[in-house]
Amino acid sequence: MHFDSLHPALQHHIVNSLGWRDLRPFQDAVIPHALAGEHLIVLAPTAGGKTEAAFFPVLSRMLDEDWRGLSVLYLCPIKALLNNLDTRLQRYCSLLGRRSALWHGDVTPGARRKILRDPPDVLLTTPESLELMLVSSGVDSRQLFSGLQAVIIDEIHAFAGDDRGCHLLAVLERASRMAGREIQRIGLSATVGNPEMLIDWLAGGCQRPRRVLLPPPGATPSADVKLDYVGSLDNAAVVISRLHRGEKRLVFLDSRAKAEQLAASLRLHGVTTFVTHSSLSHEQRRQAEEAFASRNDCVIVATSVLELGIDVGDLDRVIQIDSPATVASFLQRMGRTGRRAGGVRNCLFLATRKEGLLHATAVIDLWQAGFVEPIRPPAQPWHVLAQQLMALVLQEGGIGRSAWFDWIRRVTSFAGLDPAAIESMVQWMLTAEILWDEAGILGIGRVGESTYGRRHFMELLSVFLTPPFFQVLHGRQEIGTVDELTFLGNQEGPRILLLGGRAWQVTHVDWSRKLAWVEPTDHRGRSQWKGEGRGVSFAVSQAVQRIVTAEDDRDWWSRRAREQMAEVRTEFRGLTATGTTVVPGEDGELVWWTFAGLGANASLAAALTKQLGHEVTHESFCLTIPAAV
Repeated sequence: MHFDSLHPALQHHIVNSLGWRDLRPFQDAVIPHALAGEHLIVLAPTAGGKTEAAFFPVLSRMLDEDWRGLSVLYLCPIKALLNNLDTRLQRYCSLLGRRSALWHGDVTPGARRKILRDPPDVLLTTPESLELMLVSSGVDSRQLFSGLQAVIIDEIHAFAGDDRGCHLLAVLERASRMAGREIQRIGLSATVGNPEMLIDWLAGGCQRPRRVLLPPPGATPSADVKLDYVGSLDNAAVVISRLHRGEKRLVFLDSRAKAEQLAASLRLHGVTTFVTHSSLSHEQRRQAEEAFASRNDCVIVATSVLELGIDVGDLDRVIQIDSPATVASFLQRMGRTGRRAGGVRNCLFLATRKEGLLHATAVIDLWQAGFVEPIRPPAQPWHVLAQQLMALVLQEGGIGRSAWFDWIRRVTSFAGLDPAAIESMVQWMLTAEILWDEAGILGIGRVGESTYGRRHFMELLSVFLTPPFFQVLHGRQEIGTVDELTFLGNQEGPRILLLGGRAWQVTHVDWSRKLAWVEPTDHRGRSQWKGEGRGVSFAVSQAVQRIVTAEDDRDWWSRRAREQMAEVRTEFRGLTATGTTVVPGEDGELVWWTFAGLGANASLAAALTKQLGHEVTHESFCLTIPAAV
């Protein structure tokens, strides 16, 4: 047992104040490596206690080594998760005479000023808020981060696969340089297919030892998974309204518009229903999540915002409409259940389309085979590098042309960039007057100041943030945001939109300020958001090929799913279980069934279009070559 290695005061409060008899075995296994200051990736199932596994040893180091001032950053991908963790981490700190605080876009200016006057020991924030602290003229970032010793990154898989991960590592390098030391980095996740790559990505050019800590064998609990075919979203609402009455159900969809539609349908069937997604206001989401957490016989309809570790109370059921994009998402979602003593993880898939039936079957097959998608950080993110150069210029008030890259050269994604290409990027920014150069010192140029100066720095962060939407207001209350597509096009009669699971009639639209005022209505409507279409990966596409060309059954299919799958397999008759097949399509077209996934097919379609001189269209499973060829 490594529990005895923790600071005596922490041991005392874990047992006597928290009432824990002991730590879980995997939590205990983390202790010696975290106490030694190693860089870690800590993997454990959802609700497995990862937060405490990392936070307790870091608190112990804080006491043993007498850290003072802001010494620990706790970073999360979304504000809602930070809000959810705030009370818990505050309690752990207060038991030991230490303090934690929250800093993100919804925190009041007064609370931020208090943090700057008297910094806490632990700061919960996002990488984007950390960036704003680094460049703000109102924050003495060198003083604030001078005592920084460790950073814990929750749900690290949500960062690593895109530009936010590269940005995260860059701001950590800058904060570490201000602290004058290599800060310990601990990443937490439940679902990663390539953890060894992830630790190398996280630690980059750091010198301390690095390690992946996996859950012990047999730590993954059993699960009850079923797949039914219902044929439409309205039918899904009927099934949900009749199944598992008296229980607490979380329903996932991968579309905000469909989440709103389903929530409205469930309410028509008399189901107490809440809805939450990223386009609702903070207050609307908070009210929905708190109301759901306090009740039993109810449903909350959500997109991926509830996939992460946000606490909405003990759940009885998870229901997935069609399929999540990845096995990793499926594991995160199913992991929201089975947390009670004697509980079993569960997920009921309700397929509304043939594609959803195939995709869900493929995801379940891959999960049962032990597959989880590897994370692949983006290669050569030049736009992030340009953003970091401008951020460094703002942070330092001007920076040496030959020295700026030293701040971030250890970032994994930047390490392989050609120095000549980097200099070409700088020269382009100078030519475009985004920057200026005076005696080898780079500053913000005329165009850079007017577009991305300190007052407009949030525009520079839009590399990582969602594009602006129309803000929807009921009086002075913000309901949420919708895409401008909601208001475009001719409309007979009143324009009705769905938001928060309720219908609203649009009374006025201010196009210049991107504001829309609404009033409640009993009519049904719709809302739109861009970017909700998604493709299928290579692994899932290959699994679909195996499914449609086989004849075997699944014991977790319902009768309706079996019948529909038989029809689907008839449609795919003639395709091979491996390789690719070209078959005649409609009107003389050729359909090339590759089952290569959206990314590979997009590349193939682009190459063929260029070669043939005619547009070749693509989907995740196939390409269509026009008859003119």
